[in-house]
Amino acid sequence: MVAKDYPFYLSAKRANFALEAHTVTSPAKETEEPSNKRVKPLSRVTSLASLIPPVRATPLKRFSQTLQRSISFRSESRPDLFSPRPWSRNVPPASTKRRDSKLWSETFDVCVNHMLTSKEIKRQEAIFELSQGEEDLIEDLKLAKKAYHDPMLKLSIMTEQELNQIFGTLDSLIPLHEDLLRRLQEVRKPDGSTDHVGHILVGWLPCLNSYDSYCSNQVAAKALLDHKKQDHRVQDFLQRCLESPFSRKLDLWNFLDIPRSRLVKYPLLLREILRHTPNDHPDQQHLEEAINIIQGIVAEINIKTGESECQYYKERLIYLEEGQRDSLIDNSRAVCCHGELKNNRGVKLHVFLFEEVLVITRAVAHNDQLCYQLYRQPIPVRELLLEDLQDGEVRLGGSIRGAFSNNERIKNFFRVSFKNGSQSQTHALQANDSFNKQQWLNCIRQAKEKAACAGQAGGLEAHFPVPPQGCRVPQGEAGLEQMEQSDCESDCSMDTSELSADCERMEQTNSCESQKQIETNV
Repeated sequence: MVAKDYPFYLSAKRANFALEAHTVTSPAKETEEPSNKRVKPLSRVTSLASLIPPVRATPLKRFSQTLQRSISFRSESRPDLFSPRPWSRNVPPASTKRRDSKLWSETFDVCVNHMLTSKEIKRQEAIFELSQGEEDLIEDLKLAKKAYHDPMLKLSIMTEQELNQIFGTLDSLIPLHEDLLRRLQEVRKPDGSTDHVGHILVGWLPCLNSYDSYCSNQVAAKALLDHKKQDHRVQDFLQRCLESPFSRKLDLWNFLDIPRSRLVKYPLLLREILRHTPNDHPDQQHLEEAINIIQGIVAEINIKTGESECQYYKERLIYLEEGQRDSLIDNSRAVCCHGELKNNRGVKLHVFLFEEVLVITRAVAHNDQLCYQLYRQPIPVRELLLEDLQDGEVRLGGSIRGAFSNNERIKNFFRVSFKNGSQSQTHALQANDSFNKQQWLNCIRQAKEKAACAGQAGGLEAHFPVPPQGCRVPQGEAGLEQMEQSDCESDCSMDTSELSADCERMEQTNSCESQKQIETNV
């Protein structure tokens, strides 16, 4: 072989080797005939869910534990903060300012830890968490005023009256928590440890009664804020703040809701300190007293906030005729639950379950406000009939609608009916999902049990005094430990244990009295 032909020989050999390798690895293609057709490549679809727009579901709202969750309004007439808008700015996301959690053992001298027991270290960590939480709360409240309230007032984005309605008594809460933080820092020793905090809490906790006006104003404040978001100037300002690092991806309402969240945390924080406090410690008695004080304050504010929310919705009910007015609505002091449901014709309804009456309405805009127009006559809870419907049992209205409906359209229905003489109503209502449906069923059943017990107690007033209308039983320890659950979880947490116990006692008393009467007659 000639030397100059050697490179060509290597190239040919490599080509033959590649062809043989391709033939070995893909034998199935030997029988295929070559084709000159140009095939258009298929676009990749990772998931069918990516082609379907997300569906926003309105959860059932319950007010049996008003303070345990943030107040929220969701309706089609009130756009969400994160929905795309023509005036929104498309800017790259800024770096978020994160708040790092701090531990007592990492903040102060580590050498001190070797002289303390494991239980005492946990006690110091709990006390430090209380102090650090006050510091973070003060920082957030000042930020809400400095970054939101003052600029919107200076730029005339909102009027002073509107800002006062939205922010409420926020300014008065700042010096309140600064006082507690100062007291906790004064009793802290140079090495970072704290011996006694119980006497400080007993003297300071009664100041939290000032939260009454702030929490009672939250319903009206949230409604006004949602309404003002429809103004492009307000929406643009809030969007700019949300994209800024200082916001930590929290919107204005998150900052305004922080005081409520802090209020319901105090029983948990104090109980944690008490859990790691020795029985012979001087703080033991003071901490138990402090826990009783804060539980009473939270229960009282919870009642007043529930009454404020009930009054807010009663004022926004629109009656088409005077015959729709009902004294059961006027006398109601609490809303057990409310939310959006659909009837079997697909009409969206907003249903309110007050203490003794069920009100079916339709959300309407009236005088630039979201109001609720009565759809049918109010139904007394005591005479209401509830029926849990199986999936597929309800037929959707209209032959064409029913013929082309899928299985999802006929699920999660329940029926409420009422008949009194010539008046009768029947409503097949559909919830968003099975969980939401179960919430409604539980709420209505509990309301019926409460109404039935109230009727029995009315005949036994001499033996069993009836509590005033709207009175709520203070929550037990199990209920307080579930205060800070996420808003995405169920808001359904009504406590009827004591109510059921009263019912059983009354039934036993009735049976005993009847038995004694029979024996006497014999």
